[in-house]
Amino acid sequence: MSYLNINKILKFLHEHLEGCKNEKSAIRKSLLYAAKETSSLGGYAFIIEEKDKIIGAIIINKTGMNEYQAENLITYLAVHRDFRKQKIATKLIKKATNYCNGNLSLNIHKDNNAIELFKKNGFESKKIQMTLHK
Repeated sequence: MSYLNINKILKFLHEHLEGCKNEKSAIRKSLLYAAKETSSLGGYAFIIEEKDKIIGAIIINKTGMNEYQAENLITYLAVHRDFRKQKIATKLIKKATNYCNGNLSLNIHKDNNAIELFKKNGFESKKIQMTLHK
């Protein structure tokens, strides 16, 4: 993934991740991790384009864990607002699940409407994540 692509995906995600309060710097870190541009295990970035314009993107970071945690973490999933309700998110999730080795997990706010989307695609909620912010 070139820096040009990283910046293009970053701009798209920052614009279309509604309800996500992450700064551009956090999104960039996830993309750089996936692209192995930082010291990392890498990951994947899948996009869907129409007329050279990104209309959907999913970012996965490899965790290096298994058995006690999923091997892959979905860090970001977004669909352009003009293309929602067209199963683009489902296509991205299916591409990621088919391509990635091992289990996938994600952290999602308990009130996020996308929970149903993930459940329809086979994801289960078995844990509650708690974070101590320092």
